Amino acid sequence: MSAPRWKAVKIDEVEALDGLGTLTWRPLRHELGVRAFGVNAYTSSEVGQEVVEPHDEKDLGHEELYVVVAGHATFTIDGATLDAPSGTCVFISDPAVHRHAHAREIGTTVLAIGGWADRPYEVSAWEWAFRGLGAAKTDTRRGREIFLEAMAALPDNRWLPYNLACMEALAGNPDAAVGALSRAVELGGDEVREWARNDQDLDQVRNDPRFVALIT
Repeated sequence: MSAPRWKAVKIDEVEALDGLGTLTWRPLRHELGVRAFGVNAYTSSEVGQEVVEPHDEKDLGHEELYVVVAGHATFTIDGATLDAPSGTCVFISDPAVHRHAHAREIGTTVLAIGGWADRPYEVSAWEWAFRGLGAAKTDTRRGREIFLEAMAALPDNRWLPYNLACMEALAGNPDAAVGALSRAVELGGDEVREWARNDQDLDQVRNDPRFVALIT
C-alpha cells in the first residue's frame, strides 16, 4: 500500500505533551509525517503560559517562522518586546537571536516552523526528547521506546541518552538510568559529567557507586 498523498489534522487533536518550562507542545511534524521542515504547535490553557520557550538556534542553525494562529501572544526578541495578536508572523533568520513568547489569552496557539536555509531538514534531537519526556509522564514504557528509537536514529548525540537517564531515574529504574548515563558520558565526556553533578533529576541514583564512578 502506498503512503497517503495528503493528510489533515486539527491542532487540538494532536497529542498535547508537557515541554520545557510551562510549554504545552504538540508534535505536529511527527503527527503529519512532514520531512521537508520542522513544524510544531504550542498551545496555552492559561494566561502567561509560555508558547515559545526561551532559546536561540545557535546549535542547530535553524531559521524559524512563528505564526500566531489563535489568541494573542507577547514575544521577547533579543530583549525587545513585540505585541503579537492572531495573524502575526515573526520570522527570525539569524539563529543567534534569542526568542521567548507568552500567551496573553487562554487558547493562544503558535506554530513554529523551522529548517536550514542550505540543506534538507533532519529531525532534531530536541524533538525526540520532547516527545519522549512528555510521553513518559504518563507512560514510562512509551517514553523509553521513543528514546531508544531516537538513539538509533542519532547514535552520536549525547543529549538523548542523558535525558533518557534522567527519565529512568525519575521513574525509579536505577539500572536503566546508570546504563543510559554511561552511554551519554561515553559520547560527551566531561560536559555530561558536569550536567550530571547538579541535576536533581538524577538524585535517586546519586549515591549509587556506579553513578559516582561515572561522574568522577
